[in-house]
Amino acid sequence: MTVESVKPTTSEVPELREPPLAGGRVPLLGHGWRMARDPLAFLARLRDHGDVVRLKLGPKTVYAVTAPDLTGALALSPDYIISGPLWESLESLLGKEGVATANGPLHRRQRRTIQPAFRLDAIPGYGPIMEEETHALVERWNNGEVLDATAECFRVSVRISARCLMRGSYMDARSERITSALATLFAGMYQRMVVPLGPLYRVPIPANREFNRALADLHRLVDEIVADRRASGQKPDDLLTALLEAKDENGDPIGEQEIHDQVIAILTPGSETAGSVLMSLLLVLSRHPDQVDKIRAEVKNVVGDRPVAFDDVRKLRHTANVVIETMRLYPAVWILTRRAVTDTELGGYRIPAGADIVYSPYAIQRDPRSYDRNEEFDPDRWLPDRSKEVPKYAMVPFSVGNRKCPSDHFSMAELTLITAVVANAFRFEEAPGSDPRTHIGITLRPRRLRLKVLPG
Repeated sequence: MTVESVKPTTSEVPELREPPLAGGRVPLLGHGWRMARDPLAFLARLRDHGDVVRLKLGPKTVYAVTAPDLTGALALSPDYIISGPLWESLESLLGKEGVATANGPLHRRQRRTIQPAFRLDAIPGYGPIMEEETHALVERWNNGEVLDATAECFRVSVRISARCLMRGSYMDARSERITSALATLFAGMYQRMVVPLGPLYRVPIPANREFNRALADLHRLVDEIVADRRASGQKPDDLLTALLEAKDENGDPIGEQEIHDQVIAILTPGSETAGSVLMSLLLVLSRHPDQVDKIRAEVKNVVGDRPVAFDDVRKLRHTANVVIETMRLYPAVWILTRRAVTDTELGGYRIPAGADIVYSPYAIQRDPRSYDRNEEFDPDRWLPDRSKEVPKYAMVPFSVGNRKCPSDHFSMAELTLITAVVANAFRFEEAPGSDPRTHIGITLRPRRLRLKVLPG
């Protein structure tokens, strides 16, 4: 049955129920105070109140969707677009003309421009770069060394994204600046989403000045990258060349602002989410040495004594399941928003035109209604016979429909390769000064991860 086939007629919409209002509001801030203090616990409990629940974030009413089947309907229905508190908070970074934030014909054209770079048959072309960066990562590490895993994970994810999708050596000197700027920006954007204080974020206090400096530096970096490519006269077969040669609906070159926003959309969200997942993967490896043993055994069986290669990835089934289970329990993208463009219905509740809708992959992917032993790390739950038990849309780390992440195959190959190489080379234990508690920003990751490298 399709979403459209169950959509009510206009005459039915006024008869629908109003979703229940969640408890725990405070004056002026509504539920924004609880979302700022402990959002994961707050969102995880919302399903106890219903499949759709009303929230107050400041003066705004927001609808929270808590059931996996309804999040699927939400993502697939044309009645909802990319908008709402999350995307509004991201616009200062991603702009309004990039594929992440655009809607309608502009989004469809942009998807057509970038999609060839992420086709399944295009991914092996990135294999040599992924291999080089992954093996260089472990070659820098020494037994007994204490790693700043935060910096290491973001550095390798930025370098892989930049070198694969915007080929050139100009990223070498800029990867650290990008990593630093993103850490500041993604933390500040979450606060702007859940506590929408508007003009107060323009007051020149230290936190706002730091945010604005990081934002300005990132935009300068992107302008430098585009300018360097134009000056070089080179046209490698990569995503940046596709953008510089792209045409709009009238056959004219796309504007400079759209190119800028597209590069931001390519470089930053992918690097941030991959880096966050890598941090969680290293934490998992330090806490589950039995999984390190299983990965090493699989690598030995598939690869033998030679170095792990990109072409081995598709055969490393258990390693991939470790990645998937890590994304289930520690999703980098843990909260998403949409906006209704018409009066509509969801789960028997009335959703008015213009309403903002929020849902949490973190809450859905840890829901005991969907997962047996929901808090337990168990990669074998993704074996073919067991994965059938997981309800539809209870695990969609790359989303679905026309907003599905175009780099899903790219990211899975990257994460599986790095996990196999790292686990095959070393073991890890947490070092003094590590803070594995969850850092909650636009993405989720450990706050500060310091790991001691041990012999494999």
